[in-house]
Amino acid sequence: MSLLCKDGKKRCFGGQPGKEFYAEYHDHEWGVPTHDDRHLFEMLILEGAQAGLSWETILKRRQGYFEAFHDFDPHKVASMSDVELDALLQNDKIIRNRLKIYAARQNAQIFLKIQQEFGSFDRYVWSFVNGKPIVNHRQRFEDVPTTTIESNALSKDLKKRGMTFVGSTIIYAYMQAVGMVNDHLVDCWRGGLV
Repeated sequence: MSLLCKDGKKRCFGGQPGKEFYAEYHDHEWGVPTHDDRHLFEMLILEGAQAGLSWETILKRRQGYFEAFHDFDPHKVASMSDVELDALLQNDKIIRNRLKIYAARQNAQIFLKIQQEFGSFDRYVWSFVNGKPIVNHRQRFEDVPTTTIESNALSKDLKKRGMTFVGSTIIYAYMQAVGMVNDHLVDCWRGGLV
């Protein structure tokens, strides 16, 4: 069941006072199909950074990630030096986890290879849902799975290509974030919208 918010809208999440940024994300990004490679790369980095943490924690640091990772330009991230990456371990605007920071460069390098192979990362990633969003009609947030057949397949392929922090749970959250899956609850104002 969605939360009734102060503005009169029902939301899956983000309706509490002081969490307007979370409501903004819910209303305008989560479950909205995106086909922009830069944004697809951004969400891949952010979802990987989230591993073991809450999405809210990452959203609060989103601007810090923009600054740290060159506005999510995959070419620039792919060529970051060890010195640059090590310096980010002192940056309190992001999650200072060495493995996650280094994964951003490694994943950027593989992202570029996928772009080259498929013409765009968009073409590659959306092929796992046959080019159109999976729209679910769930009654309760507890019914939303953490993995699916599609997230398992995408995760397995990304790992095979050498990406890290792309387990099936992370990838399912990624698929929700970029609109490959719409898990807005049926009583949410965004429910069923694509």
